[in-house]
Amino acid sequence: MTGFVLRRLGYGVPVLLGVALVVFLTVKLVPGDPVALLAGTGASEQTKDALRHSLGLDQNLFVQFWRWLTKALHGDLGTSIAQHRPARELVVSAFGNTLVLAAYALILALVLGVILGGVSALRPGTVLGRICSAISSISVSAPQYSVALLFIVYVSLGTGAFPVSGMHGATGGGPGDLLWHGFLPALTSALVPAGMIGRVFRASLMDVLRQDFVEALRARGLPRRTVLLHAVHNTLPSLLTMAGLQVGYLLGGVVFVETIFSWPGLGQLLFTSISTRDLPVTQAGVLVSAAVFVGVNIVVDTAHALIDSRVRNA
Repeated sequence: MTGFVLRRLGYGVPVLLGVALVVFLTVKLVPGDPVALLAGTGASEQTKDALRHSLGLDQNLFVQFWRWLTKALHGDLGTSIAQHRPARELVVSAFGNTLVLAAYALILALVLGVILGGVSALRPGTVLGRICSAISSISVSAPQYSVALLFIVYVSLGTGAFPVSGMHGATGGGPGDLLWHGFLPALTSALVPAGMIGRVFRASLMDVLRQDFVEALRARGLPRRTVLLHAVHNTLPSLLTMAGLQVGYLLGGVVFVETIFSWPGLGQLLFTSISTRDLPVTQAGVLVSAAVFVGVNIVVDTAHALIDSRVRNA
């Protein structure tokens, strides 16, 4: 098992290096001069040249990338141009809020996905089963931006049942207040993962229910609940893999949701930093998102290997 984990970690290193290179080069292609933003509008050319030299921006791209990567490996992700604070501090704070939203959304996605997939697999020819299949397809296809606006207009403003934005009320609050404020953004974020999980779980469960060992369990007279538990256990590897992929999606793909609901997470921070051309924060945010995504995949592969011995022996 240790060898399996080490191999997965080894696969993640070149991926992160590739992501770091792409992020660095992409930011370099963004129009605008970061030195001009740092120096201010009234700075002279001599001041800009001195600042450019101190930041190493007068070096070739390879040297700049190596310096940036070396600093990043030591935890130095640069300084925010807009807020004049360490980019790592801003990204870590925002990422913590994104983790809260992602965990909330993942729980909702798993519950909804398993219910939709399970009902549609166990009742394939009934009206209820077809409705669950249709909901799974619609949730995957529905754009988050439109769904968020519908929730705000008809659920939040229309009924007043849930707040429009933020993580807490004006005076703060406990976990209950956080769950209340986070329900609509978490539900919006969970729709696509729920649909994906539901469709994968449905296909996997129907395939397992057709296998010979299920018929053998039924022939032995085992209760239907016990047979179903055995079938569900055999769907765990595919379900776990899909859930892990959705974790990566939730951590890096909720920009619109966080922006619309004013959730102070990494998505909103990246949106703001891109809008203000705060390049160090943009680089740090994308790099952290990629690192977490790779880490989640390694954890999911390890859990998959623990469940299925064929994976770790491959």
